Amino acid sequence: MSDIIQLLPDHVANQIAAGEVVQRPASIVKELLENAIDAQATKIELIIRDAGKNLIQVVDNGRGMSETDARMAFERHATSKIRGTEDIFRIATKGFRGEALASIAAVSQVELRTKQPEATIGTNIYIEGGIFQFQDPVQTADGSNFLVKNLFYNVPARRKFLKNNNVEFRHVIDEFQRVALAHENLEFSLFHDDDAVFRLRKGSQMQRIVDIFGRKLQPQLVPIKEDIIWCRLHGFVAKPEGAKKTRGEQFLFVNGRYFRSAYFNKAVQEAFEGLLMPGYAPTFFLFLELDPEKIDVNIHPQKTEVKFEDEHLIFALLRSTIKRSLGIYNVSPSLDFERDPELDDMMQKTFPSKSNGGGNTVIKMPEIIVDRDYNPFLEEREVAHAEIQNLTEMYHQNISTAEPSKINLFEDEDFDEDLMRLPNGYWLFNKGDKTLMLDLGRMHRLWVSANTKPSKKGTPNSHSLLFSLEYHMNEMEKSKYNSIKKYLPELGFEMSIAHESVLRIDAVPEGLKETQVMKFLENIFEILEYKSEEEFMQHYQSQLNKMQSKSRFDFIYKKDAEQLIRDFTALGFPEFLPDGKRCFFEVPFNDFKNKF
Repeated sequence: MSDIIQLLPDHVANQIAAGEVVQRPASIVKELLENAIDAQATKIELIIRDAGKNLIQVVDNGRGMSETDARMAFERHATSKIRGTEDIFRIATKGFRGEALASIAAVSQVELRTKQPEATIGTNIYIEGGIFQFQDPVQTADGSNFLVKNLFYNVPARRKFLKNNNVEFRHVIDEFQRVALAHENLEFSLFHDDDAVFRLRKGSQMQRIVDIFGRKLQPQLVPIKEDIIWCRLHGFVAKPEGAKKTRGEQFLFVNGRYFRSAYFNKAVQEAFEGLLMPGYAPTFFLFLELDPEKIDVNIHPQKTEVKFEDEHLIFALLRSTIKRSLGIYNVSPSLDFERDPELDDMMQKTFPSKSNGGGNTVIKMPEIIVDRDYNPFLEEREVAHAEIQNLTEMYHQNISTAEPSKINLFEDEDFDEDLMRLPNGYWLFNKGDKTLMLDLGRMHRLWVSANTKPSKKGTPNSHSLLFSLEYHMNEMEKSKYNSIKKYLPELGFEMSIAHESVLRIDAVPEGLKETQVMKFLENIFEILEYKSEEEFMQHYQSQLNKMQSKSRFDFIYKKDAEQLIRDFTALGFPEFLPDGKRCFFEVPFNDFKNKF
């Protein structure tokens, strides 16, 4: 038998390696942005066309490369950051594996123009499908200008697995945000099809977070800070009202590198124990700084996973620090991010008084006067008695003036005795000789459906708002809005971008209350996370139904429940929703007798 084992050509080996490094346009964005940072750039521009499928361009003002280095950078296993095995375990830069540029060039057409500040002329390199084409001298600005064109043009099987442009561009934004969040001292810009998406100035961490995610997040941010001998933790978490059902705004960084960790996410979740509704995840931006020898960042091809030497200690550090910060700042109605929490302890002890020349005066705590003879139940009983008399008079007056068909809806049933709310949010109701357990949320949904008339065109009716509402979008939400705005008029919405990133809402679908509009929009943008427009349309109606239908926990007052039961009875008291879910069931009290 003849020999069958052979060495692969370099361009084939690079294409195989690209399968690990280059999964989609966002993978290239990450590598090129990190290279620009390692090159000590202070200003970085990212230019995208067709969500990165046709062009990914990164322009930086870093230190550039020499003619030889520019050519060597595209060879496999070429790197400026590792000289020996021991260097792998003290990585302080971003890119370091020496495969990225070779892998990118193997599945695209790459052009590089670069120049060092001290050089009089730069160099221009062009590589196509991993095969070197030419290298020429060129006049260019200091720094580097990478152009990656026609991704996967020579691997059509890979290209067809890319998602639509909206989904791919959201992944690009994700990578851009992760890099930008970790380097608030650098300027970043992102352009997509000639539109400016981000123009990020250098500033503080909080400024960078607000510039990316919008001003509405700023009042919710709680600062996190802890310095111990072997680790430094800083960043922000959002107060409980900033929690979301999706995990999009959860960012962990170590030594300026973004990473994922379900284990550390759990630490943050535990710090919010008792503060969040079930199914909600906290929003956080947390940065760890520790000795590079204490971590291993080389365990994942995309370097998004990190192994820690003392992960249990970091888990405890995250949980305890966040708990303490929530305790400090949750009691204050407003947050001052420039304020040191330790000042609160000092203020409780002394206060500078101007009347005595700036001396220290002991603070006198306010006195609380309590009437120990006060009995609230006596007054409450008198008020309740008066209210019952008024309700009785109104009830008899309504009976005398009501239409006969309305009077006998409940056969003179007394709601005060026959309707009771259970602790789990359901209600018990005596109807004739039966006792029913009601799900008022489902009953309300059925009533809304029965009383909403479709328009002539088969689309939902909309009602105009007396005063337009304004929703402040971050850039990610703005991108999502642009991807679905063509569907919104036929769904009953009238909205447009008034200025910059402010969305003005003039009309909403019938049945959607003004107080629900902002939350509904947030739900829409959460639905669109990594989903296509078609998937959005599939989920839209269910979200609208949930928003139009009060949940069973919303019926706190008995009068609301009574009115809904009246409305539901007028429908014939149907037992099932169209999807087969029950609105109520009969409580088998006879079976309970055997329990005693």
